[in-house]
Amino acid sequence: MRHRLLPAAASAAALILAASACGGDGGDDGGGTRSITVGAIPIVDVAPLHLAVDQGFFADRGLDVEIQNTTGGAQAIPGVASGDFDFAFGNVTSLLVARDAGLPMKVVANGAATTGEQGNDFGAVVVPEGSPITSAEDLEGATVAVNNLENIGDTTVRNSVRKAGGDPAQVEFMELALPDMPPALEKEEIDAAWVVEPFLTTSLEAGATEVASNFVDAHPKLTIAAYFTSEQLLSEAPELAADFASAMEEGLAYAQSNPEEVRRIVGEYTEIDPTLIEEIRLPLFPPETDRESVSTIADLMEQDGLVEQTPDVDALFADAG
Repeated sequence: MRHRLLPAAASAAALILAASACGGDGGDDGGGTRSITVGAIPIVDVAPLHLAVDQGFFADRGLDVEIQNTTGGAQAIPGVASGDFDFAFGNVTSLLVARDAGLPMKVVANGAATTGEQGNDFGAVVVPEGSPITSAEDLEGATVAVNNLENIGDTTVRNSVRKAGGDPAQVEFMELALPDMPPALEKEEIDAAWVVEPFLTTSLEAGATEVASNFVDAHPKLTIAAYFTSEQLLSEAPELAADFASAMEEGLAYAQSNPEEVRRIVGEYTEIDPTLIEEIRLPLFPPETDRESVSTIADLMEQDGLVEQTPDVDALFADAG
């Protein structure tokens, strides 16, 4: 297969203009409560965000949170840049690409991390039942579906192919929404797909075979995604950003310590079958990002030509100024 869907991405110049627009800084309803909007893809990874709302961690800090669904970091970043979102959830690759394009995004809280277990992570590369592809090396020449191009998915899949002895430049990536990946695999419309839960378990139960734990291959403690905002909001509303970060840290710690609560809340903001929720693999939710692992991703991005300059990983984080 050689079909490829190119992303309908705005130019860097257009996004930079969007970033200069007046961003949201948390509206005050007059009673001390500040309203904020958070963009987040409705997958297992963002359970700590929903738990932070559910457990009152945001309310304790005077924050009224509206969560709006996105398809991933490629959509969330323009949303933050334009002020549609005050904060958003996005993968670290998308955030580094954004900064390379001149978009002033800053990480304020951790998001999700790999389990570090080969064959037991919450994201993986899978192939249709009976596929001749049995390893990451065999992905050379194949079409692999990812939810966004220039993303944590294709970056780490290329790395897995490279580590296994294949040529990552010969892998053809195409964009496909995560829910569409399991049926596309069953119909053999694609050679392989990079999927995360719950679509990983759905695919495996339908007969797909897991051929690579791409997150684990990249780094055993890989920080995959984080919550971020704009430098503008950080400058104009530093207390708001600090309160958001504090509530998220509490939400991450709660999720990490209460996996049964993660499974419960996932059933409330997704349409996953309740029986499937009990079977899916959960990511880890460490309260802090692993910056060494983010540096590994930055190195892979530079190697693959996703960025023009060596990414300044430290500058990605709000506490770096």
